[in-house]
Amino acid sequence: MSSLDDILKSRRDTRHFTTDEVPDEVIQKALQAGHWAPSVGLTDATRYYIIKSDEVKSAIKNLFLDYNKKAEALTDNPEQKELYKSLKLEAIEEAPIGLIIAYDRSVLNQFTIGTIGSNEAVKFSSVCAAQNIWLSLTEQGYGMGWVSILNYFQFKKILDLPENIEPLGYFCIGKPATNYGNQPMLQQLHWKQKSETADSKEINEIHQINISGFDLKTESKIDKKTDFASLLQEKIDSKTKPVGSLGTLETLAFQIASIFETLDPKIINPNIVVFAADHGIANHGVSDYPQDVTRQMVNNFLEGGAAINIFCKQNNIDLSIVDSGVNYDFPTNTKLIDAKIAKGTQSFLHVPAMSETELQLCFEKGKSIVENIAEKGSNCIGFGEMGIGNTSTASVLMSILTGFPIEECVGKGTGINDQKLLNKQKILEKALENYSGQAELMEQLAYFGGFEIMQMAGGMLSAFENKMLILIDGFICSTAFLIASKINPNIMKNAVFCHCSAEKAHLKLLEYLDAKPVLNLDLRLGEGTGCAIAFPILKSAEAFLNEMASFESAGVSRK
Repeated sequence: MSSLDDILKSRRDTRHFTTDEVPDEVIQKALQAGHWAPSVGLTDATRYYIIKSDEVKSAIKNLFLDYNKKAEALTDNPEQKELYKSLKLEAIEEAPIGLIIAYDRSVLNQFTIGTIGSNEAVKFSSVCAAQNIWLSLTEQGYGMGWVSILNYFQFKKILDLPENIEPLGYFCIGKPATNYGNQPMLQQLHWKQKSETADSKEINEIHQINISGFDLKTESKIDKKTDFASLLQEKIDSKTKPVGSLGTLETLAFQIASIFETLDPKIINPNIVVFAADHGIANHGVSDYPQDVTRQMVNNFLEGGAAINIFCKQNNIDLSIVDSGVNYDFPTNTKLIDAKIAKGTQSFLHVPAMSETELQLCFEKGKSIVENIAEKGSNCIGFGEMGIGNTSTASVLMSILTGFPIEECVGKGTGINDQKLLNKQKILEKALENYSGQAELMEQLAYFGGFEIMQMAGGMLSAFENKMLILIDGFICSTAFLIASKINPNIMKNAVFCHCSAEKAHLKLLEYLDAKPVLNLDLRLGEGTGCAIAFPILKSAEAFLNEMASFESAGVSRK
């Protein structure tokens, strides 16, 4: 072939191969073409793994076949099911060579021009490498087929790929057994017709983004509904016990009934939502854990292995996991709520963490998530979080919104030592000194905020609007509540602060909010675990109010 156009037109996603061997010089020439592909910031992040072993190929094929059945079940169209079955995976074993093209996430741990604005650029570089390899093989008379990976976790596990290596896909390489009628295979099978020309449009004007936000509300007097409150208090006091003897349970029972506006309140379909995101400030050594732990823990949530999974299962609480802005692309077949704003915030040590548009999107997405839960019949929602570096974000936000000195708002987070704590405090002090923006709430939130914290704040506001019982976890969640309370002070009447964490600043923040926590167990895990652990106490408050005998019904004399 002499013409680039001919090579481009004849490149096919090859699915059927001959048994001809692929000479080493062909593979080496193709890999060199891949290496010549653009590399963002010269990171050289693309990695290649060659597979010739029949045993390894067979294991990979079996893994793919298992998930192929699940993919087939995704369509209800019988014709499409049959067409899907015709897409065999024999090529994995037929092809003489298997190739894994991957990118190395560890390059993101260094400051690299080109990856700061978008971490996805590293992946895009590897995609360019894959295309170069494809074209080189085509020019040499060979073919390559891309098989999408449906289960990254097991795929990486059976091949013992390092944690930082992220495969784009599994590629089959060999001599094509057919040219598919000189057209893409899916088109030959009448699955999909490829358009003749590229879809191209010219953009010649700018459209403004208009996203409705939450208006600040001034403190207002809450209607007391005197008659209802008196009846409710009388019901509590008339139970067969000394007045006030159930302590906090009586306070909770009164609160729950008041929120649900009924003398016979019932918690229905409780749900804990864990919002996860990455933070640019984490790149400055404020945590003992690398940023990638956020992604690893989200996978742990999805696999059911985290503390919050266990406690929710124990107490029959639904659990929802939200990707608010994790620095990772999760497979689309995971049970994950996709609310990603971006792949982590920027570092507020030097620049705003997010734009004001991103801030508004956070509130909108948090609101939408909670509204969807409320529409499914839930009247009780707990908030949890996951994000390496988010105690630093919460500390700065607490300092700004309460006026407390930053040293009173900084704690050990994931358990850093005293020297790292001092360094963390100095970094956050420097970030506050560098801030030269306005003293307006929304500008401050955009400059220092985290995606998951702002989505929680928006979700809490939505929960209040939907008359839900709002369960608040530890320090980070309490900071999100602080933000929500600055926007709508009335939200306080719906909030239950489930525990006082071991994070130093949490007690001070609870005192600022005039909040009395239900538990004090020295927890500092996050994830919403405090909400799940405190939930049985709320059920006890509900149970005594609804089921405990009154003096009158039991024939017991009052004092």
